[in-house]
Amino acid sequence: MKKLVRMDDLQVFVTTVEAGSFSAAARQLDISPALASGAVQRLERSLGIRLFVRSTRKLRLSDDGQRYLPHARQVLDALTEGEMALEHGREEIAGPLRLSMPSDLGRNVLLPLLDEFQAAHPRIELQLRFSDQIADFFSDRLDAGIRYGQLADSSLVSLPLAPGNRRILCAAPAYIARHGAPSTPEDLGQHNCLRYMMGELTHERWNFHTPQGVKAVVVAGDRTSDDADVVRRWAVAGLGVVYKSQLDVRDDLRAGRLLELFPREWGQPTPLQMVCAHRQSLTPLVQQLRAFLLQRLERLTSD
Repeated sequence: MKKLVRMDDLQVFVTTVEAGSFSAAARQLDISPALASGAVQRLERSLGIRLFVRSTRKLRLSDDGQRYLPHARQVLDALTEGEMALEHGREEIAGPLRLSMPSDLGRNVLLPLLDEFQAAHPRIELQLRFSDQIADFFSDRLDAGIRYGQLADSSLVSLPLAPGNRRILCAAPAYIARHGAPSTPEDLGQHNCLRYMMGELTHERWNFHTPQGVKAVVVAGDRTSDDADVVRRWAVAGLGVVYKSQLDVRDDLRAGRLLELFPREWGQPTPLQMVCAHRQSLTPLVQQLRAFLLQRLERLTSD
């Protein structure tokens, strides 16, 4: 029966490979050459193999040693990562948290969740920016942004928050009572469609994933805004049809203020994600916020 492998023996083995000799490894690890050699011999006995081919002039890895080396490194890397995770877990979550988010989602969905997160970590200083425009992470000094859709800038880091989120076509009961409900995407040409804009671009091309394939229709209406919250409020007031994220209209649907017009699976996929400027932005604070939001938003999109 093989003995259990000791982590310190693994460390000596990997350091010896990298340093090229027992004496050089011993100097790096601040132990004697005899202890270094003994650690490798103990590891060889535990594994039942020869890790090195020894000669008076040279120390080289055996074939078994070559095969075992990447696994030894993987074990040591995993141990280091585990220690770092524990260290991060002991760090107090505190300091400024600068976030950018869409207007409608931010005010009506994320704000109460962020209040809950701050209550659990009272030393956080929230700095929130509500905007439907694309944020500049560098000039605005943001820690993270929360955005719908796919990233145009591939240099940014994207972490899923609600990957299964979709758009929902809906209208208020009062609007449907006056104008009826569309039954196909083509019917939207007969309806007042409430649209939003980003910069100079108006989102008036609506895509639907029907059983017959993706259908794109260009819609029109008498109201357009660069604030998605305003567009939703117009819909609740019975002024037209709106094509909004499931997360944005969830509460309105549950309360009956809006009614879903097409099957849920027809909606255009609209994943929600947390975006950071680079990997170094993924501080323990940002990572804990992401884990918290991922759990809460999963509940909101699953019902």
